[in-house]
Amino acid sequence: MNWIVLTALNALYEKGEVPQKSTLNSNGEFLFLKNSLQLIEFKGKKIFAESGFKEHYIHFYKDAYQEYLKFLGDFNLVKPQTRYEESDIKILMDIRRLRKDGTLDFLREQILKANESMRGLSQMFFKNDKYLENKPSIINALKLILDIEVFSNEKDQQYMYKLEVKNPKMVVLCENIDFLTKPNRPREYGIELWYAGGKNVAKLEFSETRSLPIYYSCDWDYDGIFIIYPLVRKHIPEIALLTPKGRPRSIKETEHKSLWKKGLEENNTLSLDETQSSILTKLIENDQWIIEESNDLIAVLGIEST
Repeated sequence: MNWIVLTALNALYEKGEVPQKSTLNSNGEFLFLKNSLQLIEFKGKKIFAESGFKEHYIHFYKDAYQEYLKFLGDFNLVKPQTRYEESDIKILMDIRRLRKDGTLDFLREQILKANESMRGLSQMFFKNDKYLENKPSIINALKLILDIEVFSNEKDQQYMYKLEVKNPKMVVLCENIDFLTKPNRPREYGIELWYAGGKNVAKLEFSETRSLPIYYSCDWDYDGIFIIYPLVRKHIPEIALLTPKGRPRSIKETEHKSLWKKGLEENNTLSLDETQSSILTKLIENDQWIIEESNDLIAVLGIEST
């Protein structure tokens, strides 16, 4: 859902009716409420709340809407042209939480040091290096939350983000930034985390592991396994792919863009072990993927948590 739909649902709750608009008439949430639950009615030029809608709204939407409204209001982002997707708001709220509790301080310092590009920030937080293009309101929100005035326009950065520890026992290269925003447990177990920026791994040519064992953590999808992992191995041949323990998710239901291709399960160039090959085959057969951050990194590394 986007902010227009969320505000329209709130207006239905408060006023009992909203004007019909093309964005609402074709919206999946409104059609579900109309056709499946019969909690709203399209009549004339308006949409009306039916019996039971208020209770449904209170249960499923109200608290989230109030939380989003307060967050956007805190940064003066509630404007007529606001077009945020709900997922964008959640990401921005999570970034603000990490900023407030200090977890993001080291990462912010590295972003400033690297003069990070907009594409780099887009890849870092939104999993798509082009996602923030033509989205000035989200870019502005990022600047406000991170307290950074300007992002670089350069497309390729040669800076690698690292969560360093005093006495590292191993290195884990992460496809995504998520694990680096949760520093306490990796540091507790002597795990140094690296983030190169998705497919932007050419910089690994200059990396130095100091003879520490190094592992690769990634999304188990087409891009993560068949594109990025082979690129990583070209620069660090000794890197070992971590076996995921996260729950597989439907590619279709999650609207994921990295799609499997036929015959991939027969690829023998990845040096997967038997367990990994079995997981990969099932993911392809069931059209599923495993999100990197759904794993418990300590468990995936085979470290006993105390």
